[in-house]
Amino acid sequence: MKITDVRVRKVAKEGKMKAVVSITIDDEFVVHDIKVIEGEKGLFIAMPSRKASDGEYRDIAHPINSETRERIQKIILEQYETAAAAAEEAAQEAVNQ
Repeated sequence: MKITDVRVRKVAKEGKMKAVVSITIDDEFVVHDIKVIEGEKGLFIAMPSRKASDGEYRDIAHPINSETRERIQKIILEQYETAAAAAEEAAQEAVNQ
C-alpha cells in the first residue's frame, strides 16, 4: 500500500481540530474526512467516523494494525505541517501589504 496523494483542507488555528485531510491510496482508493487533532500529547489523526445509535462514534474506515496507522499518520502530519506553514506565510504576507 502506498499513499499517492494527500490533500489538506480547512487548516484552522483555533480549536482542537486543526485540519481535514483526504488521502489517495495506490492512485485507486480515496479516504476523505480524516481529521488532524491537537491532543494533550501533540497532533494525531482521527479516521472518518459515524455516530452509532448508541451514541458512540465508530470509525468508518481505519488501518488494521498500528504500523499502518503510524505510517499514515506520519505522512498526513508532514503534509499538514507544510500546509500550515504555507497558510501562516500567506497570512504574514497579507498583513505586510
